[in-house]
Amino acid sequence: MPAPLSIIIPALNAAGDLPLCLESLLPGLEAGLIREVIVVDGGSSDATRAIAGSAGADVVESETGRGRQLRAGAAAARGEWFLFLHADTALSRDWAERAAAHMGTRPGMAAAFTLKFRSDARAARWLEKRANRRARLMGLPYGDQGLLISRALYREVGGFADVPLMEDVMIVQGIGKKRLVILDAEARTSAAKYERDGWHKRAWRNAWLLTRFLLGAKPEALAKSYS
Repeated sequence: MPAPLSIIIPALNAAGDLPLCLESLLPGLEAGLIREVIVVDGGSSDATRAIAGSAGADVVESETGRGRQLRAGAAAARGEWFLFLHADTALSRDWAERAAAHMGTRPGMAAAFTLKFRSDARAARWLEKRANRRARLMGLPYGDQGLLISRALYREVGGFADVPLMEDVMIVQGIGKKRLVILDAEARTSAAKYERDGWHKRAWRNAWLLTRFLLGAKPEALAKSYS
C-alpha cells in the first residue's frame, strides 16, 4: 500500500529557508508516512527549484500566489492525506508521530501544529502564546502552523481559494473549529518579517488585517496592505 501523505510546499525565492524545511520532514520518511514531497514554485529567481530537486522533491511550476500554488500542489498530489507547509517552516522531530496518530484516529478532522518562532526574543514567546490561544479557542491557526487534512475533507470544503491573501483563514473557516485539532508537535517558523518590522507592530498589523477580513473586506484589497 502506498504511503498516505503528500507534503505540499508553496515556495517563492525560498532558497534560504527551504533546506531546513525539507530536512525536518525526515522523520516522516523514516516512519513510512510520506508518499511524495511537492514544492510548488511561483517563479523563483534563486536556487529554490534546484534545492527542491536535489532533495528528491517533485517540482511543480505555478503562477505566483500562495492560494494558487497550494491549489496546484493539491491537484498534483497522489496521497490520501495532504500536509500543506510553508517553505520557511520546519517541523519538530515528533511531528510524524503526532501526524500518524491523528491520521489513524481522526480521519474526518484536520489538524495544525503548535506555533513556535525561530527566535530567542521575548516578544516571540508573547506572540506564540497569543497565536496558539487563538488557534485553540477560535479554530483559526496561522498558515505558518501547517495544515494536515485528508483528501476527502479537502475536497468537501472546496480546497484553498485562489486569492492573494487569507487563503489559510478561508479554508479553516470552511473546516470549522469542531473539525480542527491543534497537535502538540511544533511548527517552527521564520521570524524574519517580525524582526524586520518589529514584533508588536507587525502582530497588530496582521490582527487588523484579519479583523478587516472577518468584517467583510476582500482579500484582493487586503493584499495591497500586506508585505
